[in-house]
Amino acid sequence: MLVQQVPTHYVSTAWPKVERFIASALEYSQGDYSVEHAKVYLAQGAWVLFVAIDSEGEVKGAACVQFNNMPNDRVAFVVAIGGKLMTNKDTWGQFTSLLKANGATYVEGAARESIARLWTRYGFKEKYRVVGVRI
Repeated sequence: MLVQQVPTHYVSTAWPKVERFIASALEYSQGDYSVEHAKVYLAQGAWVLFVAIDSEGEVKGAACVQFNNMPNDRVAFVVAIGGKLMTNKDTWGQFTSLLKANGATYVEGAARESIARLWTRYGFKEKYRVVGVRI
C-alpha cells in the first residue's frame, strides 16, 4: 500500500474516492465536524488530505490532518482517519515521513478509547482527555 499526500488543487477530484472514509471517521466527532465541513477545509487548504492506495490504484483509506505551530513543535493533528491508512508499520512509516516533509515534529489526534489503544502500537501515549459542554 502506498500513502500519498493529495495536493489541495486535486481535492475535488479525489473527493468521490475518499468521502466515505472521511464520513465514517467523522461519525465519532461529536458533531464538531461534518463531511461537508471536511470537504471545505480540505479544498481551502486548512486541512491536508492523505490517502492510502493499493497496488491496483484503489483508495483504501484517507486522513485529514491540520498542522498547528506550537512553541516547541509543529503538530500534525489527525482530525479524521478512516479505512486502512495506518494499519501496519510500513503505512505508518510512510504517513509519518509525509508529515515530516510538511515540517511536523509531533503527531496528535483526538481518539475514542478503542483507537487510542490501537495507536499505542505506534508509540502514542495519552496526554489528556478532551471534554466539552455547550454553554
